[in-house]
Amino acid sequence: MTTSQSAPRAVPTGLGAQRPAVREARRDLVRRHRSVPADGAEPPIRVMARLITDLERECVDRGFDPAAVRLEIVNRTIGDVNVRLIDECDGEEGGPRDYRLLADELGIALPGEDLHGRPASGKGYQWLRDRMADEERDLLDAGYDPRIYDIQGVGNPLLRGRLAADMARWGVSATAEQVALGLGAGDCIDKIFRGLAASARRRNESPGALLFAAPGFNMPELQAETYGYRLHRVHTTAEERFKLTDERLTRHLRENPDVTVFYLTVTNNPTSLAYTPGELTALMEAVRRSADRGHPVHVLADLAYIGTGRPDEDEARMRALSSVPGAADRLIYVNSFSKTFSLTGDRFGWAVFADADLSAAMRPSWMNSVSCLPGEWQLRFMAYHTLFARRPELVEKIRGLYRLRRARLRAQLRLLDEEHHLFEKIHTDDDATIYLWCRLKAGEDCFSVLEKTGIAGIPGSTFGYSDDYIRFSVGIHPVVMD
Repeated sequence: MTTSQSAPRAVPTGLGAQRPAVREARRDLVRRHRSVPADGAEPPIRVMARLITDLERECVDRGFDPAAVRLEIVNRTIGDVNVRLIDECDGEEGGPRDYRLLADELGIALPGEDLHGRPASGKGYQWLRDRMADEERDLLDAGYDPRIYDIQGVGNPLLRGRLAADMARWGVSATAEQVALGLGAGDCIDKIFRGLAASARRRNESPGALLFAAPGFNMPELQAETYGYRLHRVHTTAEERFKLTDERLTRHLRENPDVTVFYLTVTNNPTSLAYTPGELTALMEAVRRSADRGHPVHVLADLAYIGTGRPDEDEARMRALSSVPGAADRLIYVNSFSKTFSLTGDRFGWAVFADADLSAAMRPSWMNSVSCLPGEWQLRFMAYHTLFARRPELVEKIRGLYRLRRARLRAQLRLLDEEHHLFEKIHTDDDATIYLWCRLKAGEDCFSVLEKTGIAGIPGSTFGYSDDYIRFSVGIHPVVMD
């Protein structure tokens, strides 16, 4: 008896022949994925990221040319900006819009590392390390040793003082004692929920509920649930520009006296739409009125994308947020360098408590979760803070890259829509963040978009919303117009 085996699939040669083969592999994998029932255990964002990883691995196994794969499979799921992959130069080589230099300027590229055919100078990389040594000397002179336990666990006072001083440009008065460091904004938010829940338990009360406007970054929902909070999700509409109005907030607080925390993203992920100063003032007035009725609520203000938009508009938003007496002291600000400076992997985050007493009450949450923050990490955090203070043009350069990529991706999606008829609407943004938010036509979803175009986005359910919507990130890869 003979056993027949299928012959290895022949790999076509040439870019023009391989691209259809990659499309076939893409279609096959998406259809295989659809045939497997989802168990709901894996978040949609992870499902799409894993699907892309599996597809890229299969293309490697089949021996496809990486250039063909790059043109036919694009990961627009996760919001990281991989500065090593930046290849855009919008103007004069070596000029202010030569974004290829960012990896070197930000000190991420290793000395001599190949950056699209040119070696990195390593000047930024070396400057950061030299600066870290200077920062450590300054800390030791101030009586703080980053190499031993920090009793409070909230980070060194020099860095916290600098971050507090930064708030003054937005009209927020804070001291170093009102700042706590964390391993990214997500870590800070987790510790805040932990601390508020612990304070409630000490009063023999439940943590209460979190008010969350959808669509929105929903990791805080998952974190809050872990600490026993109930969830109140308010669905906003396209007519409201996906923003919570002060009327709806007022009504919801009246109807739900268990709400203790209102999570507010000043500039939204996934929609890339920002609250206006007037809208923020109105929301904070609603918070004040609720407190006057005996229902105080903490406002957890996520500033992740403040700095990615127009500076004057961001400043106006922040000043409005803190402008309402009787409500401003309810604010807890959370920020990071992840998106504004494309430093996601470095995990530089911090929280600022408008209420000094609340800041003191939160310290056990930090102390009981980390004991102390890594010394080397704090020194690098300080060095980057100094870098951006001395070279503000880098901040504008990063904003310019985001703006360029959003415009290019919007143009690419419109061209693809003409061919495949995918979108009901490609929403405009407020010139901020690294995302585009689109409504799909009936019958389309994130899998059909991937199958037809090779672009992987994230379904709206990731953000507590409808899968009629999809979010694309401009972060990981440049936009290649074919």
